[in-house]
Amino acid sequence: MSRNGRARRTPDCTAAGPRPRTRSRHERRRADSADQAFVIGVLTSAADFERAGAWRLSDAPDFESYLRDTAELLDEARRGFDTVRVRMFHPQDFEEFCLLHGLDPAEPGARDRYLVNPPLQTQLLAYQGEELIGDFVPRLVRARDNGLTLRHADLLLDGGLYEEHGRAVRETYQRGAEVFRRMLVGAGSGVYELRLAVDAPGGRLTATARVLQWEDGVVRVNDEDLELICAVLCAGLARELPALAVLHGTRGSAVAGAGGPRDGAADQCFHRAAWAWASGGRDWAPTAAPVRLDGVAAEPGYSLGTVR
Repeated sequence: MSRNGRARRTPDCTAAGPRPRTRSRHERRRADSADQAFVIGVLTSAADFERAGAWRLSDAPDFESYLRDTAELLDEARRGFDTVRVRMFHPQDFEEFCLLHGLDPAEPGARDRYLVNPPLQTQLLAYQGEELIGDFVPRLVRARDNGLTLRHADLLLDGGLYEEHGRAVRETYQRGAEVFRRMLVGAGSGVYELRLAVDAPGGRLTATARVLQWEDGVVRVNDEDLELICAVLCAGLARELPALAVLHGTRGSAVAGAGGPRDGAADQCFHRAAWAWASGGRDWAPTAAPVRLDGVAAEPGYSLGTVR
């Protein structure tokens, strides 16, 4: 039963337990196990909810009810499991997975296998009690997109991205992370978005990260976005691919920009800024002229070599 007394509806397919073994959500956790995990796939739109109706993933009458039931299930899972992880349940991805492996989409076992499929683990997010309907559902959508990009980057690196970062890949990954760090240090405090595009075989690699940087240099960025930015930078540098990056946003006190105390003097310190850098494959430098990336216009950036 749910908290308001009505019978619980099954909101979605769920796999729980230590990998690689899959447990159903009805199976009680052993008290002496310290590595139990609860994994769930969540439909993220009304259209996906309707499309998945034929697979009997949920008996909720509509998408809003489905999200409420899922939020309740996640709250219960946090009380009963050491780790709760969530990923977007994408109907087309699921159909293709079942076709590839000869599975019946209506069978619960097919959904469990889809959720814990190793190549898709990069799409999983840890759930720590966030509002499901607020920021978390959009993060699930981004995590799927990010996961597909990470797989593409990994292919460009011959599988080296997740094999404990072989030495060459690890060093290049650190070079990419240093490029990102210098972009942020040079920008100073503020609220920014970094947009990155690398022209790669098989299609353009893109990555986006929202960044909040405080006056003391502390940076706030979602872990999954940071991983993606560094991986795409790494792939571009390792394969010596042409790339473009734009950092834009509001420059000034990140505290006030994030909703902290404000006054007239502080407001005057804020201004919009947009910088651009390009790479021919080996190094990053300010663009030779103003550019536009995904609709964002930017001026040539500052020299990253002068940033420490």
